[in-house]
Amino acid sequence: MSPFDALFSLLLLASTGTPTVQASGVVRSHEEPASTATLVGCKRSCGNITFDYPFGIGSRCFRDPDFSLICNDTVQPSRLFLHDGTTEVLDNIDVIDHESYYNLEKNIWIGFSRIITMRPGINNYNISWRAPGRSFFLAYAQLNITGCDLDMYLINQDMDMTRPFCTMTCPNKEITDSMARQNCNGTGCCSISIDYIREFEIRFVRHTKAELEPRSNRSSLWDRINVTTDSYANLLWSVMDQPSCTSAVGNQSSYACISRNGSCDDSYMPMNFGYRCRCSAGYGGNPYILDGCSRDKGYSPAQRLNCSRSCGNISVPFPFGLEEGCFGRKQFYLNCTNATSSILHFENYFQVTSIDVEGGLIKYILPFENAGSIPFLRDEASLFVNSGESVSLQWAVANLTCQEAQKNNSGYACVSNNSTCVIVNSTHGYIGYRCTCSIGFEGNPYIQNGCKDVDECLQPKSCNGTCHNIIGSFQCTECPHKTEYDPVKMQCTSVKQGNLLLGVIIGLSSGFGILFIGLSGIILIRRWNRDIQKQLRKKYFLKNQGLLLEQLISSDENASDKTKIFSLEELEKATNGFDPTRILGRGGHGMVYKGILSDQRVVAIKRSKDIEEGEISQFINEVAILSQINHRNIVKLFGCCLETEVPLLVYDFVPNGSLFGILHSGSNSGFSLSWDDCLRIAAEAAGALCYLHSAASVSVFHRDVKSSNILLDSNYTAKISDFGASRLIPIDQTHVVTNVQGTFGYLDPEYYHTGQLNEKSDVYSFGVVLLELLLRRKPVFTDEEGSKQNLSNYFLRELKAMQIKEIVAAQVCEEATEEEISSVASLAEMCLRLQSEERPTMKQVEMNLQLLRMKSSNSCRVVPENAEEMQPLLRPRAETECELLANAESQHKQQYYSLEQEFVSSLGVPR
Repeated sequence: MSPFDALFSLLLLASTGTPTVQASGVVRSHEEPASTATLVGCKRSCGNITFDYPFGIGSRCFRDPDFSLICNDTVQPSRLFLHDGTTEVLDNIDVIDHESYYNLEKNIWIGFSRIITMRPGINNYNISWRAPGRSFFLAYAQLNITGCDLDMYLINQDMDMTRPFCTMTCPNKEITDSMARQNCNGTGCCSISIDYIREFEIRFVRHTKAELEPRSNRSSLWDRINVTTDSYANLLWSVMDQPSCTSAVGNQSSYACISRNGSCDDSYMPMNFGYRCRCSAGYGGNPYILDGCSRDKGYSPAQRLNCSRSCGNISVPFPFGLEEGCFGRKQFYLNCTNATSSILHFENYFQVTSIDVEGGLIKYILPFENAGSIPFLRDEASLFVNSGESVSLQWAVANLTCQEAQKNNSGYACVSNNSTCVIVNSTHGYIGYRCTCSIGFEGNPYIQNGCKDVDECLQPKSCNGTCHNIIGSFQCTECPHKTEYDPVKMQCTSVKQGNLLLGVIIGLSSGFGILFIGLSGIILIRRWNRDIQKQLRKKYFLKNQGLLLEQLISSDENASDKTKIFSLEELEKATNGFDPTRILGRGGHGMVYKGILSDQRVVAIKRSKDIEEGEISQFINEVAILSQINHRNIVKLFGCCLETEVPLLVYDFVPNGSLFGILHSGSNSGFSLSWDDCLRIAAEAAGALCYLHSAASVSVFHRDVKSSNILLDSNYTAKISDFGASRLIPIDQTHVVTNVQGTFGYLDPEYYHTGQLNEKSDVYSFGVVLLELLLRRKPVFTDEEGSKQNLSNYFLRELKAMQIKEIVAAQVCEEATEEEISSVASLAEMCLRLQSEERPTMKQVEMNLQLLRMKSSNSCRVVPENAEEMQPLLRPRAETECELLANAESQHKQQYYSLEQEFVSSLGVPR
């Protein structure tokens, strides 16, 4: 199982009749650290499932009782259970750190199945589950429940609350289990998602009329309740001898991260859920044993004979392979699932289309969305790619430098003569090394004598004289006087004098004739291309629903003043033919050019990436609505051009760049924002997002809130921009399930796990922007030790260990008061809560920032310069600013408690 697979689901197993086998293991003494030597003889597999320390079977093979495993060898294949004897493990337990760039959680995959047989006279039934030990936590699961005429309730024991969830009815008495599962919407079937919980209970109440129904001529679905999952579920796990890394490092006698090159990571789950261990940068292996983390030793240049080297018409060269012993490392194992149709898979998830050995590239197609990082394969395009889209990845044979690799002759990959070692870099930094043939040679540098000499003399125009091929190069002898080079014979031949004049005449005549024909052809081709371009633009206009947008404009008497459909000719003229010098920036959703329209308006023109044909109508609707949004802190959309394959958007030009560029430009920049400017910009951006969420004609979820999308105009007023990932939400909905999009470092973890987008997803991203203003660090930055750090995780971890003034930037400490710093830090901490229900709304965030700005003024009577342009949400409160200011005095004295109290009081309000 690849590391990123563990990001998505989890649950349990409590199937009846599962055999229970007693564990014979005992807790390993902390005085005797685990090592390769002390773990000799410990089993590392059960059937086809593998695991590693701290998990184990038998005496002294596991860290503590929670990590004890039980293998039932009485059945075939053997079955692996956790220490409770009932929770079955269905896939490998991944402990080894493969040095993937993204430090993903490694989970335990389990399953769930339960059948409840209903009995006459009994109408109430329950199922419950509890985590098998304090080291485990339920993150996410989706249960499919089939039954007839039942009410289902979800019981939250932590909050002492029973919530009705759904009602299952069966209008057709002959309905079957498979019929109900085809459309699990309440007709004989109900689907429920459960996440981030240690235990839960579900109660079923059978309708009284169902008990009175005659039992004849009806299916067994009326007499039982069947609870299953469609796919695997997983358990999060962590080391629980200490609640966090801070306390664990201080207690070396029980510290789990004992490898010489290991380090500690706080659990991604809620606070005080222990910690996990990983290998330091540049190392891989098991960080839970003394000699577990080491430099990469996973490559072997040896291969057995008679290996298959193709899957259909796709070549599979070494170091990749299709059979055991035919690949250089286990990450290069490929699976040919259908040789006839050339279907080749990597890790059973990625359909490979080609492998370039000399270029160090592999191309594949994703069968699903959100691919994470793959060991020794690095994505040079985007972290988020769509299903069915072709992706090219760099790969390296080992995570070593060329100097380190050459010291180990038995593991050095460049075994062919005339091969050389080259380093592999990506946008994330150094990856490792790969091999290539030297200049003048080509072939496979990973096998003996794989680099063959290139015969340059066979290449056209390699020499205008006599060509002589030599090893690695060639020599060319120019033809002597009165001779010419014969490309057929590849040698110099004499020229006959008698034919020289005739040859000159024929040559000149032919030249002029070819010139005339060429000029005529160019004129005809240009005219033909011009007609083709007109037809193509018309085709794109119709395909991109241009008639629909014109109809929307004509149906709104005000829309024509706000929305314009530009021609491609206008925009080409405005951008000087989309000159590269006019490029303002490149983003995750397209490229932006600066343009000057014929009416001298300066605009920003965005060329988006590909858009699905089924999303064109939604795109046109978004253009029609967003063009009517008139807010001083939102970049104005003037219109679009539909005469290209992908529509172009025309925005108002904002001259002073982005907030990200000013905050992180370094000392070379001649300008920096004051603390008052930062508070003002944060309040303006929050007001714009609040307007999009609740004050516009439809709710708009931005989905890509970040400091680089907060632009600053000539007066350094904030402007929210880049709606390429935004979604329009009907007024009667609170969320929508959609493809995960966003920027790493700003992305809401709950949205990433569940795919459910709501207004609190923007709140989380805005919390990261507040941290950038406080700490003046990038959302993903490199610390003093050279390790990559996530800003939100870093802030929450450091906030528990030290005072807030020790974390924020020096400039902020100098300009802001301690109370202001604490207030903004408290607000950011609430925005970064893992569960969206615990976060504030953008309206609450905006109100807190406005109160903080008002409080910093000398008098509550001072009216801000932009008071007449404040958001509609703030106008009803303008008359009571002084009263709010007084209330804010007491609120900020107890910064964490006050905001939490406001959220608790609003829990009972319907949403």
